[in-house]
Amino acid sequence: MRISLNIKYLIVFLLFGLCCFLCISGVTSHLMMENAISAKASTFYQEGIYLSDQYMVRYFEKQEDLQTRSAIQSHLTSLDTYLNARIWLISRDGELILDSRSPGGLQEHQTIPDFNSVLPGGRYYMTGDFFGMFQEEMLSVLIPVSHNYHVRGYIAIHTPMTVIVREKEGYLISFYITMILLLGLAFLFAASIWLMVFLPIFRIRRGAGEYALGNYSAPIHMKREDELGFLADTMDFMAESLKDHEEDQRKLISNISHDFRSPLTSIKGYIEAMLDGTIPTEMQEKYLGIVLRETERLTKLTSGLLTLNSMDPKQNRLCRTCFDINTVIKNTAATFEGTCTSRNISIELLFTDWESYVYADMGKIQQVLYNLIDNAIKFSQPDSTITVETTLKYEKIFVSVRDTGIGIPKDSLKKIWERFYKTDASRGKDKKGTGLGLAIVKEIIQLHDENINVISTEGVGTEFIFSLRRAEDEQQRAAAGHDA
Repeated sequence: MRISLNIKYLIVFLLFGLCCFLCISGVTSHLMMENAISAKASTFYQEGIYLSDQYMVRYFEKQEDLQTRSAIQSHLTSLDTYLNARIWLISRDGELILDSRSPGGLQEHQTIPDFNSVLPGGRYYMTGDFFGMFQEEMLSVLIPVSHNYHVRGYIAIHTPMTVIVREKEGYLISFYITMILLLGLAFLFAASIWLMVFLPIFRIRRGAGEYALGNYSAPIHMKREDELGFLADTMDFMAESLKDHEEDQRKLISNISHDFRSPLTSIKGYIEAMLDGTIPTEMQEKYLGIVLRETERLTKLTSGLLTLNSMDPKQNRLCRTCFDINTVIKNTAATFEGTCTSRNISIELLFTDWESYVYADMGKIQQVLYNLIDNAIKFSQPDSTITVETTLKYEKIFVSVRDTGIGIPKDSLKKIWERFYKTDASRGKDKKGTGLGLAIVKEIIQLHDENINVISTEGVGTEFIFSLRRAEDEQQRAAAGHDA
């Protein structure tokens, strides 16, 4: 059975209140009772000592003096009223000689059965029926009456335990009232904790449940500057990221479906036309060439997707080495000689130094250069120039690929890095483009913990600039020695 956090919190608070009540009604009540008995016994004992020193010694010296006996009896009666306690004078043999509740004096002495001057536990007081003399429980204090270092008798002071219990209950009520006030304060504290902690947690849990169901349009929006506010903002950011990721995924699937459907439809249509004789045998070679080009386009698209899939920083490992970026640029530009010649496009190379060593993955950087130069050629006009330039600034080598082509619209600058994005498919000079080139370029540069930027003006041209880490002097010498 699952119990919510609010219910657990309420149960804990109720258990706390119950424990407080049991503690006061049990432990505190017992301690107060013991303290009340001890205090009452101490008061009786002090009164008994005074009574013994001032009156009872004279009684044992002048037992036959009726006037002395009457005075002592009168004083016992007054002290009985004052202490609300019954006072006895007992002989050493356990005979009851005087009783404060018998003003006329006892007609005959009564013997206390099994009387023992040593009380249980060795204390000067006891609780109980005082050797069977009472029908109810009493507190009895026993004080010896001494004269000339001899015990002549005992003073016993008795009071019902019900009197002490009433006194204890009177004090205990104050504790109960204090406990109720404290529980009220505790309730206010618990309510404030619930408002400050549990209510926000409930909102966060509800938001997390919505996110788990795929509803990212229900932000938590908790305006707080503490840890819970930070957690809520983080979850809102996560939800927004998941929403964008889901949207990107839908776009990706849509784009993949579109880019695969077109060549597959063409291939299927041409093959069916050749099989049913719609396309004559003498023309089949031409259309087989079209099928081959469409197949190459699918192969290129698949390779691009595999390349992007391998760009996961947690799985992909760069094979960094020291190499001359200028040499890589020269070799990459040379691969486009045929294309440039057919369109009368020239590639101009501008290097700050004869050699510029960088520390990177040469294969992946070569792919970056290939994609950027290929992109520049694709959107350049005939009889134009593409410039590739390297510049040293601080510890970085900046590589620039600049063309004087048609440029990129301003509203498309942020989208060109998206997979399958094409600024204008109708104006593309190369219908075999997949829209993955720049996405691959950015992934590779980010894997190197570097940056790439684009500057473009429609009708003027576009420039891509990316940075690479310059190799250390030791690495340059090691690379130079290896080349030698």
